[in-house]
Amino acid sequence: MQLLRTSDADFEAKFDKVVRDRRESDTNVARDVANILNEVKERGDAALVDYTARFDQHRLTSDSDWRISAEDCKTAYDALDGELRDALELAASRIRAYHESQLPEDRDYTDDIGMRLGARWLPVEAAGLYVPGGRAAYPSSLLMNAVPAKVAGVERLVVVTPTPKGESNALVLAAAHIAGVDEVWRVGGAQAVGALAYGTQRIGKVDVITGPGNAWVAEAKRQLYGVVGIDMVAGPSEILVIADKDNDPDWIAADLLSQAEHDPTSQSILITDNAPLAGMVRDSIDRALLSLPTGKTARASWDAHGLIVIVDSLEQAPALADRLAAEHAELMVADPQAMFAKLRHAGSVFLGKHTPEAVGDYVAGPNHVLPTGRRARFASGLSVLDFMKRTSFIDASDAALAAIGPAAVKLAEAEGLPAHALSISVRLNK
Repeated sequence: MQLLRTSDADFEAKFDKVVRDRRESDTNVARDVANILNEVKERGDAALVDYTARFDQHRLTSDSDWRISAEDCKTAYDALDGELRDALELAASRIRAYHESQLPEDRDYTDDIGMRLGARWLPVEAAGLYVPGGRAAYPSSLLMNAVPAKVAGVERLVVVTPTPKGESNALVLAAAHIAGVDEVWRVGGAQAVGALAYGTQRIGKVDVITGPGNAWVAEAKRQLYGVVGIDMVAGPSEILVIADKDNDPDWIAADLLSQAEHDPTSQSILITDNAPLAGMVRDSIDRALLSLPTGKTARASWDAHGLIVIVDSLEQAPALADRLAAEHAELMVADPQAMFAKLRHAGSVFLGKHTPEAVGDYVAGPNHVLPTGRRARFASGLSVLDFMKRTSFIDASDAALAAIGPAAVKLAEAEGLPAHALSISVRLNK
């Protein structure tokens, strides 16, 4: 863990190094992913059979080996503990309600020259959702991706998920049932992303691919952008907590560890104007790590990427936060709204001492699929708009074309495009 003070002479250089640190895997996977995608494109199902046997020790032979049925998802849902089932339903309902409020409105109007203009929003026809297997099999992520797609009106929602040795995660299947997923396929990795993008003999291609995954999955999405739409290329998780002296250090420690436990490359940062609080938070983290079941991962993250910044005044915090452009930012200060007004770059912001980031991961409503790696400077979290597209339209009357057509002819001629000019002028000179 690194401790910085804004009063230190070398603070700027050290903080800038933190800002520029990508924390990405240094494994060069681009070539391997390109080969995998080409194999899937050329060989289809046969490539999926080979890669699934190799990486997941699962043989794709019968239909049930390939696909998890809707009945299986319903069975998993029915078998859940009642309180857990209610928790998933609560999460889904709140996610659905929040994203329903994001639905855009069509536009259709006539301007002052009599030209009708507007735009129409429509969902994509098919969307693919990658759901990790193993340790990172999170039903909350399935809900956060699938529910907005369904709210947008996507007709066909396809899930791909690895099932190592044929074993699937019951919670993920239950979440798929709640969200109304249409297909669930037992394939994972870059090869699954390729199958969604190109289509195979069994798996139909989609228009948009979303969902988290490892470095190979992220690279596959990166390489396939343009063949399909993607949500984002996500990196390691991040949390930034800005706190004044009137806070419980145990609460702050728990919040910082909530992201550190994701992965050794995750990053947890505290900015405070109170040095004693910083020391107590550090001590609290050390104590918590002794008993936390995910302590090994969280310790690796905290030791390698954890940071505490002690500022002279919390007035300095928003500018530092904007440079970090963190995935999650908690404002544990006396007037969080005032600080929020000064904050420009963050994936999602959590206002006040009673709003831990983790509540946003599950049941608050806004999406937890958020930009990482400073991408919050230009990107937003997943929304219904990621599953929709806008088509503009123009309806020109004779009078409207006469009013603006000559200007268009002049511009087309200036650009050296005579056929453009002709297509307008023949109408003007009919």
